[in-house]
Amino acid sequence: MSFHFLVIQVESIKKQDFREKLYVKCEELSYMKFSELNLKPEILSGLEKMGFVELTEVQEQTFLHIMAGKDIVARAETGSGKTSACSVPMVQAIDLSVNAVQGLILVPTRELALQYVQEIAEIARQTEVVPFAVYGGLPTQIQKCKMEHGVHILVATPGRLIDLLYNTPLSLAEVRTFVLDEADEMLNMGFINDVEFVFSCLIHKHQTLLFSATMPAAIKRLAHKYLRDPVTIELNTEQVSPQSLQHCFIQVNAGSHFDALLDYLKNEEPAQTIIFCNSRNNVNRLYEKLSSKMKSVDFIHGGLEQPRRTSLFNRFRSNNIKIIIATNIASRGLDFSHVSHVINYDFPQSCEAYTHRTGRTARMGRKGIAMTFYTRANLRVLKEVIRINHIEPVWEGETPEFSNKSGKSRYRSSRRGRSGGRRRRH
Repeated sequence: MSFHFLVIQVESIKKQDFREKLYVKCEELSYMKFSELNLKPEILSGLEKMGFVELTEVQEQTFLHIMAGKDIVARAETGSGKTSACSVPMVQAIDLSVNAVQGLILVPTRELALQYVQEIAEIARQTEVVPFAVYGGLPTQIQKCKMEHGVHILVATPGRLIDLLYNTPLSLAEVRTFVLDEADEMLNMGFINDVEFVFSCLIHKHQTLLFSATMPAAIKRLAHKYLRDPVTIELNTEQVSPQSLQHCFIQVNAGSHFDALLDYLKNEEPAQTIIFCNSRNNVNRLYEKLSSKMKSVDFIHGGLEQPRRTSLFNRFRSNNIKIIIATNIASRGLDFSHVSHVINYDFPQSCEAYTHRTGRTARMGRKGIAMTFYTRANLRVLKEVIRINHIEPVWEGETPEFSNKSGKSRYRSSRRGRSGGRRRRH
């Protein structure tokens, strides 16, 4: 957390006393306010209508660098406000006399593209800045016509952007700022060749902003190759998951997942829940079983037509659906303000998947619960999840035993239920 100023008062210091007492009083004003940023009045008006008053930490750390035209590599926890961190200065910098794409944002999924463009539209609602999103699942001709009428900020998924670059007059020659968001997921989804192709189209001088919740070696190599002396900003590196998120785990047997899920939902009565599965088939099967037992249940995965996917996400955001069963399509970047619980019905296939799934709740400081079902076969990855995310697990039932190299157990059950983790009290 950044402070506007600190007032430090040393009341007593004894140099020879190992129990030195240093009393520090810190007076914290608040985070910087958007009204202090010399933004255009029209943008401030849009932010005010959105209820945005103070900058989040990632916004405060990046804003001046972005406005100064510097390249940035920013790592911050999911739900920390990264979308507005680049959107606000991008809208501010648009030159309305140039009728061309000046801001380009590349995202991995259609849903994230829609969320991005909606937020930009709200920020720019009092301006004449035109944002637009292009993604697969909709006719190219419709998107081509919109582009011909003039777009200042373009949000795109890689495949559709490249399709438009090959088959329409779309030009990136006026792009001043290029944003690569959810960069780690781009690589995980096999988009590295597409991303490098887009970089190759931006041969003129421009600014690049790379945002990611995790920073694997492949992302660092990409940044080294394409960014110019970037400012590196790493926030919450010791706490990947939001600090307001409670991580709960329960061991199940191969055939007891569904009964455990039903018991949990009935006992917990979550306000709104995302249940994650590892495949479309698993989503479909779970939906058939759960929808016969509970009300207000729906499902989403990449096999659905885009209009249906968009409709489902909008209904879920509006809190018209209480439970949605999803593949990882719902795990990246999307902001669902009402989600109180995330349930990993199928154990995540990687530590990164766990981070992004559970990041759909406890966003922007709100509290949330992540419940993960695991079997003995998942213990190795579960140990890594706990270690990498620096989380304190809350165990439902027995605490698992993780063996280290010396053969000693790292976590063991205890009468008080606390040894590297804690038991959840009902």
